[in-house]
Amino acid sequence: MLRLPEFTLHQARSLQEACALVAEAPQSTRLLAGGTDLLPNMKRRHQHAQRLVALRNVSELRGVAGHGSGEMRVGAMSTLSQLARNQELQKSWPGFVRALRSISSPVLRTTGTIGGNLCLDTRCNYYNQSEEWRQAIGGCMKEVGDTCWVAPSSSHCWAISASDSAPLLCAIGARVRLASVRGERVIPLEQLFVDDGIAYLGKAADEVLVDILLPPVANTRATYWKLRRRGSIDFPVLGVGAALRLDAHGVVEHVRIYLGAVASAPLRAEKAEEALLGQPLTEASVRAAGEAARGVANALDNTDFTMLWRRQMTAVWVEGALRELGGLAPRAHMPEMPLGAPGMVV
Repeated sequence: MLRLPEFTLHQARSLQEACALVAEAPQSTRLLAGGTDLLPNMKRRHQHAQRLVALRNVSELRGVAGHGSGEMRVGAMSTLSQLARNQELQKSWPGFVRALRSISSPVLRTTGTIGGNLCLDTRCNYYNQSEEWRQAIGGCMKEVGDTCWVAPSSSHCWAISASDSAPLLCAIGARVRLASVRGERVIPLEQLFVDDGIAYLGKAADEVLVDILLPPVANTRATYWKLRRRGSIDFPVLGVGAALRLDAHGVVEHVRIYLGAVASAPLRAEKAEEALLGQPLTEASVRAAGEAARGVANALDNTDFTMLWRRQMTAVWVEGALRELGGLAPRAHMPEMPLGAPGMVV
């Protein structure tokens, strides 16, 4: 049986108290949301903390509500299952709901939170092993060693971002609010991530993720496609978050495409966007965008399936997401969420 190491648990009762508790010792303190990632990682000695600050009793971090300029506020401690059932989210951003429903299993979604999924630890074949296995290879750069076994000659950790919500939220232009004893700041959600498998978050150690701000829909269509070995539970080996807006003539006037599980942060496929912008969604344009996305994805041997196949599937999955948004005949289907599921396009 794997046991948790010793730590001191603090139950914050307000956002102000949570910020103060973290500020006392930010380098040795971790925030405890649902605990579905942090606690198993601590049991396996992947992550360490002398102090945990639990956020479950901080009411300011829960709920969904309107928030100025037509934005929708989603509290970081809202559970994945609560959000997936939310009628307003299903109506406004069904692609976000799809991403939420793809995460793990129904049981874990009742405990896991949206803030926790965004701050999920990066993953790797050589890191997410038992402690004995890791010791046998001398550890890795992300933990106690000095070698990245994915690319041994590299000075960079190549563990991947495995969040399902992040690519979609980046694509629709969501923002996040961070708080600390020093005050609050609001940043674009993509700035929450750093393309570094070790220092993968762009927030300070003493900052608390308060909420996610979803933009007004404004005729934007958005979807999320996930690739994994099984139809549930598994982390993504590829995630595609796509959002676009067409003008009155059916020409793409706005598009953002983000790839998950191919880098240490959600990766923007700008070449794929360029292939679409100013063009109608046609067989030729979506195929060109898929091929352009394949060139961006630098899949490595850091997760399930071979890296070459994952890179090939990037083109297929990006094209599939765009076909869904454009109402084109499908050429590929996600096993757990067939194309044509009601309400997937706004």
